Amino acid sequence: MNESLGFAHFLAHADGVALAVLSMMLLASTGTWYLILTKGLHLHRMGRRSRAFLAAFWEAPNLEAVARRVQADGAPEPFSHLLHHGFSAIDQYSRRGPAAATLIDAGAPDEMLTRALKRAIDEDRSRLEFGQTFLATVASSAPFVGLFGTVWGIYHALVAIGLSGQGTLDKVAGPVGEALIMTGIGLAVAIPAAVAYNAFARANRNVLARLNAFAYDVFNFLATGVKASPMRADARATSDKVIALARAQAGEEAPPPAHPGLAVR
Repeated sequence: MNESLGFAHFLAHADGVALAVLSMMLLASTGTWYLILTKGLHLHRMGRRSRAFLAAFWEAPNLEAVARRVQADGAPEPFSHLLHHGFSAIDQYSRRGPAAATLIDAGAPDEMLTRALKRAIDEDRSRLEFGQTFLATVASSAPFVGLFGTVWGIYHALVAIGLSGQGTLDKVAGPVGEALIMTGIGLAVAIPAAVAYNAFARANRNVLARLNAFAYDVFNFLATGVKASPMRADARATSDKVIALARAQAGEEAPPPAHPGLAVR
């Protein structure tokens, strides 16, 4: 054969459809590896901050100390974010009058706290699942997009062979082999996306399972007080201090809460 074959030769003779398929594969691969690197780094940092916060939470003498840590946390992770919503629900309930002025204030204290914790979990789930749809789409569609490029390339190769009138093996194998490169590219793009999707989905499930368990503890501490804890002795005073601390940071005067329903009993 006088003409060298390979990927460069394939690119030199590719038409608009083949180049469009290759461009789609390049964009999908770039987006996949961007998400792999950024989400992997984010999960690593978040896990480290979460472990530090949980250790500080369970070693804290009271809720006031926890509230100070939450306010000082410049980059909140899911667990401190959840607790922040719980403290906000306490403050919101203490501010409302005898009757709820808006729908968000409606309900008993434990109902308001439950809604606040659920909103926090839903917000964290949305952040954790960012990019998952893109990875799933690439993992499921990239092999077929590559296969389409292969079929298109084989079609043009066979047409060229037919026009030349030479159907020997050395004339067929090269162009067909070049076209099969598209299938390989599709698999090379899809496999990392599929592995990353499964890895991130498992990591997210673990985080959300721990977050739901922590939400149950937070609810008990802030609403029912059924857990034995050193916090129970000064729970009412601590709850008042938490509210005062939240308002002081906002530059407001902090009157004593009129509704102790959310304090730990």
